[in-house]
Amino acid sequence: MIYVQYILILFLLVCAISVCVTNNLLVSLIIFTAYSLVMSVIWLFLESPDLAITEAAVGAGVTSILFFITLKKVGKMTDKEDSDE
Repeated sequence: MIYVQYILILFLLVCAISVCVTNNLLVSLIIFTAYSLVMSVIWLFLESPDLAITEAAVGAGVTSILFFITLKKVGKMTDKEDSDE
């Protein structure tokens, strides 16, 4: 079981570095969402289910939705119909 925790921590480090290095905002947002989901699993391993639920709901859920809406409003994420014109 300890190997799973080491793999998750390694994945967190890779996600954190990838978010900083990536130039595409949409890809960076998807990596950030994956980071939040893995962090909620780590909170479960640390026997803290209240923080795990909060991290999953706020970190991966609400924050990601707000970032997607922001990218849409500032024009960094467009529909296929908009790109054809």
